Amino acid sequence: MFSYAVTEKNSRGRRYAEPAHSYRNAFERDRDRIIHCSAFRRLEGKCQVFTLGIGTNDHYRSRLTHSIEVSQIGRTIAKTLGANETLTEAICLGHDLGHSPFGHTGENILNDLMADFGGFEHNQQTLRIVELLEHPYPTFSGLNLVYETRLGLAKHKSKYDIPAGEAFEELNSSLEGQIADIADRIAYNCHDLEDGIRAGLINDEQISELPICREALEKIDAGKFNAAFIRNDRISKTIIDMLVSDCIDVSRAVIASENIKNPEDVYCRSENIVRLSGPAQQRLCQTENFLLKNLYLHSDLQKIAEDVTGWLGTLFDKFCASPELMPEYYQTFIEKQSLQRTVCDYISGMTDRFCLAVLKGSK
Repeated sequence: MFSYAVTEKNSRGRRYAEPAHSYRNAFERDRDRIIHCSAFRRLEGKCQVFTLGIGTNDHYRSRLTHSIEVSQIGRTIAKTLGANETLTEAICLGHDLGHSPFGHTGENILNDLMADFGGFEHNQQTLRIVELLEHPYPTFSGLNLVYETRLGLAKHKSKYDIPAGEAFEELNSSLEGQIADIADRIAYNCHDLEDGIRAGLINDEQISELPICREALEKIDAGKFNAAFIRNDRISKTIIDMLVSDCIDVSRAVIASENIKNPEDVYCRSENIVRLSGPAQQRLCQTENFLLKNLYLHSDLQKIAEDVTGWLGTLFDKFCASPELMPEYYQTFIEKQSLQRTVCDYISGMTDRFCLAVLKGSK
């Protein structure tokens, strides 16, 4: 690792002191704590884009598979730039712990339901999970993650993520946190595009009109693939490779030109050090706008969004009226965290299918 990487030596450590582990460093322990927490397991049942009611294909990404894919992209960038690969991995794996059921639709609905009680935003919820709601240790709440891991989770940002870093004095995250941001952005654009094609909501004609896809099609010589699923997979992987390569080249040059020597040189800059070139940034923005218009706002998905509004509203009213229906563990938070916030914590932690099961009265 280079001097600008976060290390155990320059880390601000944990909120609650713990003895060092005999064969795992602090960042490896953070990664493992995230992987083993219940909120991470529940990501398997939370949708990335597609949920019940869209087709019969079971190959769509879940929020869990998305997080794993983000971590793989993030590790590649971190290793090549000489940043802390394991810290990057921990932030990548944990960045969506606070997501509600039913993706961003569920998040928006919970935010509306909580409008008079502080709102809901999944970055902030991620911090609540790792600092309060998870409780695997007898002497403190939360996972007691290293400061820099929590900083990366709090300041995670993208087109659909609002940083919740008010409690942190740094203007920006570490390089590792910035790598997690760009890895997330690359992953969800490429893989949502691939899933949209698989679902039949995006067609070949639309793909050929998207600049970054045209470039990928030329690179892979798409005409040689008879099977559409192979071609589409190669498109996605080629776009990832193009964007990751661009990010590495540009970020390496920025690190050199800005004379970045240590993490403090990163924290004091509001503008990200880890970034894409102008042309790559433009192509990625075009992709995001394309996906918003042709996938996220597709009538099939909007119909489900209408259903989700009713589902979550019903549950919210149900548990606010009868909090004793929640698990005893959640009931213990009501006095200090308020009834509405506790209900929001409980609902936001549900998987899509568990949410539906509760609505049907089977839980």
